[in-house]
Amino acid sequence: MKIISFNVNGIRAILKKDFENDFKKLNADIFSLNETKLNEDIHKEFPFKPDGYEVYFTNSIVKKGYSGVAILTKIHPLSVHYGLIDGKYDDEGRAVTLEFNNFYYVACYVPNSGDELKRLDFRMNFEKDLVSYLNSLKEKKAVIYAGDLNVAHEEIDLKNPATNHHNAGFTDEERNAFTNLLNNGYIDTFRYLYNDVVKYSWWSYRMKAREKNVGWRIDYFVVSNNIIDRVKDSKILNDIYGSDHCPIELDVDID
Repeated sequence: MKIISFNVNGIRAILKKDFENDFKKLNADIFSLNETKLNEDIHKEFPFKPDGYEVYFTNSIVKKGYSGVAILTKIHPLSVHYGLIDGKYDDEGRAVTLEFNNFYYVACYVPNSGDELKRLDFRMNFEKDLVSYLNSLKEKKAVIYAGDLNVAHEEIDLKNPATNHHNAGFTDEERNAFTNLLNNGYIDTFRYLYNDVVKYSWWSYRMKAREKNVGWRIDYFVVSNNIIDRVKDSKILNDIYGSDHCPIELDVDID
């Protein structure tokens, strides 16, 4: 099975580029999108519905043109869940979960801590609730958790760790939260397979950052440790453009 996750930085914007051709070429079984930036009050239908795929999506209702997650799947899910537990964070459109025969697929767009870390406390509460939610799923079957997680876990995961220490995405709190997730029985698939490979998934639009490869690895496929032996590859597809992020790919032997 091939799974793709891609922060598109606006689905309507990327559809004006080469996204549809890239989507066809990638030919994923499951393709999830972060930061779709649709508005719930006017976008009742998803603007991209390729043949052979079912679409499940959630939008922000607290801010227009903000957040949003979608999953396009060739495989009909057993169940669909929006948000985390008890409806928390539903108003920001941050997560969609599809249940399949042998696993849950959780597509998530983790909150950014923001300028001057104004949302760091909110982010930390989200991280705690997220782990609780993933663990509740893991008790039933395997979990594949994917998306823009807005954290560079280790110094190898960004170009300039020293100057970015304490900035959003590379605070001790955010990095420790990711470590805590892994300690709960999950594995960062790319780093597991490629321990010392330097590759990024996001670049600022400023200062020709992508051209110079001054980036961050903040997009992840994380799996529960009981299926790591089924992971065949975990890729960062940085030859695909259209967003300030690039897609990531998981090849896994599961159905």
